[in-house]
Amino acid sequence: MAKLYFSYSAMNAGKSTLLLQASYNYRERGMRTLLFIAALDDRAGKGKIGSRIGLECEAIPFSTSDDLYAHIAEEKTRGDIACVFVDEAQFMTEEQVWQLARTADRLNIPVMTYGLRTDFQGQLFPGSKALLAIADSLREIRTICKCGRKATMVVRLGADGKPLKDGAQIVVGGNETYVSLCRRHWEEVMGRIEP
Repeated sequence: MAKLYFSYSAMNAGKSTLLLQASYNYRERGMRTLLFIAALDDRAGKGKIGSRIGLECEAIPFSTSDDLYAHIAEEKTRGDIACVFVDEAQFMTEEQVWQLARTADRLNIPVMTYGLRTDFQGQLFPGSKALLAIADSLREIRTICKCGRKATMVVRLGADGKPLKDGAQIVVGGNETYVSLCRRHWEEVMGRIEP
């Protein structure tokens, strides 16, 4: 039976690199994969998944109104699909996560999703919340804080380089916008506790 997987981490842990490597492994063996990326993330270009180390691949951009199950089912009529990959999975809706679960359960295609668990305020993203609830397999990808501990949180930086404490949940950015920290340092930076 195929499964729905969720690999999550803070920023800069190499999620996109791992996704591209896994897809490459399938393709190298002559197997077809489908790659999806949230349409609002165009840092590598529209419809591209890119990693900080320079790897990139074409992907199908999706918005919150797209029916991922219907799209995958349609693609399956054109030939076998060995695996579906989704980057920036935190930007999916709960219903889209269920669509991916149906892809695994009814189309028997494994689905590997990669994304952030929480936003800069420590709150779950809708897609991440649903994936944590229903995915068959959860995997934390680790990165480190400036102190050397495991980073599990992100801080969003303003134009002045200072941490923001409020704002829209979704602002796409990279190293210039976000810093990954351990929980202790995140609390200190966010002013929730004295250093």
